[in-house]
Amino acid sequence: MTDFSDLLKADNNQPARSIQIIDAPGLEAWLAGQPERVRTLLAAQKFKAKGHEHAIVPGDGPADWSVVAGVASREKLGPWCLAKLAETLPEGTYRLAGDMAGAAMLGWLTGQYRFDRYRRDEASTGARVLLTGEVARIEPAIRLAEAVALVRDLVNTPAADMGPGELEAAVRKVATHFDAECKVTKGDALEQGFPMIHAVGKAADKSFAPRLIELHWGDPKHPRIAIVGKGICFDSGGLDIKPSSAMRLMKKDMGGAAHALALAQLIMGARLPVRLHLLIPAAENAIAGNAFRPGDILQSRKGLTVEIGNTDAEGRLVLGDALTLAGEEKPELIVDYATLTGAARVAVGPDLPALFTNDDALATEMEAAGGEIDDPTWRLPLWDGYADMLKSDVADINNAGEGGFAGAITAALFLKRFVPDGAKWIHLDTFAWRPSSRPGRPKGGEALGLRAVFHLLQKRYGHKK
Repeated sequence: MTDFSDLLKADNNQPARSIQIIDAPGLEAWLAGQPERVRTLLAAQKFKAKGHEHAIVPGDGPADWSVVAGVASREKLGPWCLAKLAETLPEGTYRLAGDMAGAAMLGWLTGQYRFDRYRRDEASTGARVLLTGEVARIEPAIRLAEAVALVRDLVNTPAADMGPGELEAAVRKVATHFDAECKVTKGDALEQGFPMIHAVGKAADKSFAPRLIELHWGDPKHPRIAIVGKGICFDSGGLDIKPSSAMRLMKKDMGGAAHALALAQLIMGARLPVRLHLLIPAAENAIAGNAFRPGDILQSRKGLTVEIGNTDAEGRLVLGDALTLAGEEKPELIVDYATLTGAARVAVGPDLPALFTNDDALATEMEAAGGEIDDPTWRLPLWDGYADMLKSDVADINNAGEGGFAGAITAALFLKRFVPDGAKWIHLDTFAWRPSSRPGRPKGGEALGLRAVFHLLQKRYGHKK
């Protein structure tokens, strides 16, 4: 993982190059106070103070230079406005004129994220260090960047090196760091206690055996919350096999688990006063003689029988068993992340996780939280009128509706059957992937909806001692 700990430092008047932040409305006034050579240089570069635009401004000596950077709004710096600088400036130490980086610290860090596990020939560009007097914000910004990087690293790792066992190892590493309890259920115990998780993963090689990974942390007297993440480490589609083009990115089908683990890391790092229960059902949806079949009827931990209309709708099956266990401990809030449906991507595209919840006030809180930190989600209706699409003639419910309508909604309605009565529930159908690069957000695995939920939890529980 990228080490962010040395990229933000307290400003103790160390030598550093200056970064002057300017927005378009303030450019003319700022230029009026500059020497003619600076005005001429910026005019030649067509510098307009647009977002992510910057120029190098020479000083009096050959080695004396500073940076002028454009932002959308100088009054409110967003998380990504410094990211392009962190990606492109020469290595060295910098400080903002006026020293108010605030939320922009995140982009300064994530702009220097690299996934180089499999690259031996990529030369290091060196670190860009930002000095700041906002000392209290340094550690939270680093923790947030580390959580984002954890999601990216786990999702970017190919399935051969990120099976259920490696996912378990990642959870154990986080658990050890925070002195949390880790429990893993597999083998006969998994088959008996979590039959749908077992059914989905039983066709995989023994080295990729399915399991339920749990982490417990916090004072049992504190409010109980459950975080659940879909951990399908590779999805062939099962016997309803995907075409090769759709299988290409299925290493990211454990993106929900990556989000859930990163959120747990943030909760523990901030020491939020909650009793945390993390649940990750981990499996590979493989093809073999013992793979579960279309038309099979599975038992679930809850007792509901599930007819298999499509083996490629496996994520909701493993989540169903995990949500049932989460509900048995009577949490006041359940959050699940899953790379669940292509229908959600058709509806809202790759940037917006589709948000479903059984509580209107909670939806409003999520919208506000995402808007405040530029990590938006978009609510889709949990429309009970579509529940008939999941009817089965031979079982309590079918895992895939016929006709192809409202795929993201029917998937959420399936999950709802396993959520306990009385618990508030958030379901995020997230892409966990960025198909093209943006400043601070490279192409590849991505945390989408992670910061929004953490911000909501901070607002709910962070003020308590």
